Amino acid sequence: MPEHTFKLNGEQVTVDVQDDERVLWVLRDVLGVTGPKYGCGINVCKACTSHINGKAFNPCSVRVADVSEEDEITTIEGLPDTAGAELHPMQEAWLEYDVAQCGYCQPGQIMAAVAKVRQARAEGHSIREEDLDEIRNICRCGTYFRIREAIRAGEQNM
Repeated sequence: MPEHTFKLNGEQVTVDVQDDERVLWVLRDVLGVTGPKYGCGINVCKACTSHINGKAFNPCSVRVADVSEEDEITTIEGLPDTAGAELHPMQEAWLEYDVAQCGYCQPGQIMAAVAKVRQARAEGHSIREEDLDEIRNICRCGTYFRIREAIRAGEQNM
């Protein structure tokens, strides 16, 4: 089988899998990283949202062959390290605002929120309503109001 090398949560990893294997299954089944959740497998629900080179992406829709050795994937497990803390400020806001109910979508929600705050800052502004509207992660429990409040609070400490 072909070897694929990339950086995962700050560490270089190499896996022996077929080129067409989706990154989500490499993360979960091969590397044992279970924070990114399987929801749909077609880039719709966004439960698997992680970061590649600091930007949100959905590993369920990306082939491992499309990830290069220079690429860095960050999952919810590695997010606190990006802030040099036990929890990332967005995770702390999630707890403060009691966002999670079932919790299934929360890793993807948090990863999408962090990426959106970073994008807004790169564009020279803080998070706006239209930015929040662009986050398309599905929450079956419907905690969208608390999600938005937590994103605004988390942004303040990022």
